[in-house]
Amino acid sequence: MFTVLNRQPCEQTGFKALSRTTAIIALVVLLVSVVVLVAITLIQIHQKEVLPPGLKYGIVLDAGSSRTTVYVYQWPAEKENNTGVVSQTFRCSMRGSGISSYGNNPQDVSKAFEDCMQEVKEQIPAHLHGSTRIHLGATAGMRLLRLQNETAANEVLASIQNYFKSQPFDFRGAQIISGQEEGVYGWITANYLMGNFLEKNLWRMWVHPHGVETTGALDLGGASTQISFAVEEKAGLNTSGITQVSLYGYVYTLYTHSFQCYGRNEAEKKFLAMLLQNSPTKSNVINPCYPRDYITTFTMSRLFDSLCTLDLKPASYNPNNSITFKGTGDPLLCREKVASLFYFEACHGREACSFNGVYQPKIKGPFVAFAGFYYTASALNLSGSFSLDTFNSSTWNFCSQNWSQLPLLLPRFEEEYARSYCFSAHYIYHLLVSGYKFTEETWPQVHFKKEVGNSSIAWSLGYMLNLTNQIPAGSPLVYLPIQPPVFVGILAAFAAVALLCLAFLVYLCAMPRIRKPSQHSFDYAVDSE
Repeated sequence: MFTVLNRQPCEQTGFKALSRTTAIIALVVLLVSVVVLVAITLIQIHQKEVLPPGLKYGIVLDAGSSRTTVYVYQWPAEKENNTGVVSQTFRCSMRGSGISSYGNNPQDVSKAFEDCMQEVKEQIPAHLHGSTRIHLGATAGMRLLRLQNETAANEVLASIQNYFKSQPFDFRGAQIISGQEEGVYGWITANYLMGNFLEKNLWRMWVHPHGVETTGALDLGGASTQISFAVEEKAGLNTSGITQVSLYGYVYTLYTHSFQCYGRNEAEKKFLAMLLQNSPTKSNVINPCYPRDYITTFTMSRLFDSLCTLDLKPASYNPNNSITFKGTGDPLLCREKVASLFYFEACHGREACSFNGVYQPKIKGPFVAFAGFYYTASALNLSGSFSLDTFNSSTWNFCSQNWSQLPLLLPRFEEEYARSYCFSAHYIYHLLVSGYKFTEETWPQVHFKKEVGNSSIAWSLGYMLNLTNQIPAGSPLVYLPIQPPVFVGILAAFAAVALLCLAFLVYLCAMPRIRKPSQHSFDYAVDSE
């Protein structure tokens, strides 16, 4: 027996509903695609108007123990993860010695700034002078003066403050930074300049480098020296010398330590004071680190005007008494004598220790050695990376010369530095090898560098990078410019979607109305008895 089933009314109703829903969805997608296409195109066409290439400027005065250097930095008004992309545009070394030398006449310190500040005004557009912040950071020289005479140190800083009130820039104060801050900022500078924090990808966009190892930093100033390098995250923050810094959205765990009185100038004062202490004659002293045939005379005040030599001051001290030092150019004896500056016995039996009982985890990875490290290596005709044997042979050769030969060896001859390079080389050996535990295998990982590109490796750039976290960005970003390859890809994708939607809508509109089925259109089903 057959049963006749007519399904047309149900099918027609469902198909119409489905077509209507599909058409609405397609129309919405089409409209969204068109809006997105128009918006992206307008952004690309007018992005120069939407994102003006605004620049901001900052000035940092690095007030070291021996000199003050002014740096001018600039960065885009739009920042990367709260940290500006900063570059050095100008550098000027101020005349005279460091600001700590003005302890007895603080009113005269401002005279040292005049020449450089006049040049700085010419480097920065006049309409931006008022919004350009200027910071002065004083290091170990002022740290020592503050310990020795806090009133004098404050008067020097006050005199600087008064001077900059008359300048057109936004002066944010003169401060004495700690040794740990100096070490951390030096580490930031070195890694920033080497591209370990940011790099540009194929689309010229700033990204964080994947898997890049950071480099340690070795800084040798006039009154202090710093070592800083990254350690494992598990290192306890309560451990001496361990700290954390955040840059470009990433957190780094560092070990850093600053050795006060172990900068090159103060260390040499201590060395000369030790030679005097052990000399049979107190007015004529043999110095194996000075070149042969070199003779110089200092007053006692020259050696003992610092806290670093206070415990070596003789009982018969008279600031006006003269001491004559005669060089013998003996590299072997020089190395032996320089070792007495360090108290290595305090670390006996302790692996995680450098000297004077100071905690230090095992060094790891590459290092960059700058400031006094670089200048000493340069005097030995060395730069970049080289073996420990090369460093020692160059040191021996230099230290064996007599005084009259040095002008021929040094491209820039200045007596104050030339007479001391031999001492500095042996000092660096003991500091790095006996103190920090660099070996023949790890020494070549130390790169002696002065700058990267046109930017000096100094703590001041790291200081500026840190300070940009506190400097407001320019106008808030509403749209980000899209790089051409990305723009083409997005444009093609949305165009394809829009065309498909349009084609589908045309198809629905052009399709004839669903024809009503004839009376003879039946569906048959077999109904078994």
